[in-house]
Amino acid sequence: MDGWAAVDFGFAREVLQRGIAALYLVALISTFNQFPALLGGKGLLPAPDLLEWARSSKRAAKLLHPTIFLRWAYTDRRLRGLCIAGVVVAAALVVGLPQLGPPWVPMLCFLALWGLYMSITSIGQTFYGFGWEMLLLECGFLAAFLGSGDQPPPTIIVVLFWWLLFRLEFGAGMIKIRGGREWRDLTALMYHHETQPMPGPLSRQAHLLPKWFHRGEVLGNHFAQLVVPWLLFVPLLGLWVPDLVPALIGAAAGLIVLLTQLWLVLTGNFAWLNWATIVLAFSAIGIPGIGGEPDGGAGGEPGAGAGSIPLYWIVVTAAVGLLYAVLSWWPLRNLFARRQLMNASFNRYQLANAYGAFGTVTKERIEIVVEGTMDADPYTTDWHEYSFKGKPGDLRRVPRQYAPYHLRLDWLMWFLPLGRLREPWFEAFLLKLLEADAGILGLLDREPFDGRRPRWVRARAYLYRFSTRAERRETGQHWVREPRGVAMGPARLPDDADR
Repeated sequence: MDGWAAVDFGFAREVLQRGIAALYLVALISTFNQFPALLGGKGLLPAPDLLEWARSSKRAAKLLHPTIFLRWAYTDRRLRGLCIAGVVVAAALVVGLPQLGPPWVPMLCFLALWGLYMSITSIGQTFYGFGWEMLLLECGFLAAFLGSGDQPPPTIIVVLFWWLLFRLEFGAGMIKIRGGREWRDLTALMYHHETQPMPGPLSRQAHLLPKWFHRGEVLGNHFAQLVVPWLLFVPLLGLWVPDLVPALIGAAAGLIVLLTQLWLVLTGNFAWLNWATIVLAFSAIGIPGIGGEPDGGAGGEPGAGAGSIPLYWIVVTAAVGLLYAVLSWWPLRNLFARRQLMNASFNRYQLANAYGAFGTVTKERIEIVVEGTMDADPYTTDWHEYSFKGKPGDLRRVPRQYAPYHLRLDWLMWFLPLGRLREPWFEAFLLKLLEADAGILGLLDREPFDGRRPRWVRARAYLYRFSTRAERRETGQHWVREPRGVAMGPARLPDDADR
């Protein structure tokens, strides 16, 4: 690093800008495919109803994060139009076209993605209540100020990315230490691979590894999240000590974060959380010679602290740094608070957030299986299961790899047995199944009635566990399950009694 210019972090900027843009592209495609059915005008939790409530008073409106839909009435067509526009902008950033212009061009593109996606998450309710939504927003905002390819990235913005990665990793580590006992007695990973919200194709193999390996996983996690994040800031010593060692320590810290996240990618489906962390880890990896024009470039003096960064861009990025210096007080205090908040925003624009995940690990996997029947008598009939794309169901089916794509309905199904069975969206979901709603059926992997309306639906609870190696050889099953009773229903439409 050389004053205002992070001259060795040009490659890091390339990964950050293109990687963050790619994640926005995935998120917007996910929204295009799922938002209308889940939250559209006829969705499970209609966004127009929320917006009508928000317009009822200024106080109600302030409870929402900024959204253009408060001024521009929501329709499914407009939502999809915004997604298409966002995909075009994100794709251009992935290719690198805006980065060919002056720094304000990629800035406007990333700020457009940030504002567009914030407008969506603001009305996304529980379906957009995940920590990686605010993480993507904060990534997009900071990426707006990384500059263009003909100049070094600003040091202050690179450091803010380190601060974001620190809050993400150290916050998650502190949540675990303060959370369930399983993180302190090193048993958490003996359960996690089996009970995580959406297992991946290799989750069973990971679960069946020996206990000593799982204890090592927990120790490795604690090291990666509680010790390594502090090393991210060591390269700052290079501002005063021109030595390769600080840069190597910072790069090693980024590499450790990257490798631990790759293990999570291989063993689970956490939407773009792990992929975003991997992208952020590259912010710590400086490669000499790939950083724009370190010797002055467009009018700068050779060896000048700002390299070829224009003066106006120094002013802009300094203002962003000052903004973050103010906003960071609340997440910093939260990191060391006795009652640490997890995935919390302290301002309406979702900047300088608090992050964390899996403070406790569930020991058993209870799955809610939804069934329907065409018969008139629900008590003397065979029931047929609805099959979801990502969550466990069919005992022989190996889970698929969906991340970084986010299956929002499948994820929320995991929360139902954790005391949230009476969620309004789930009751609306069962009603939509009784109506054979095409939008909702399109979110499923398979429905048993070829688009026809069932007479009855119900929800049953099962205890799921991974099959042992012997059970897999004998039965061919990936899962073993035990019934735990009817969780809800049977239920039918009120006007369906005489059908």
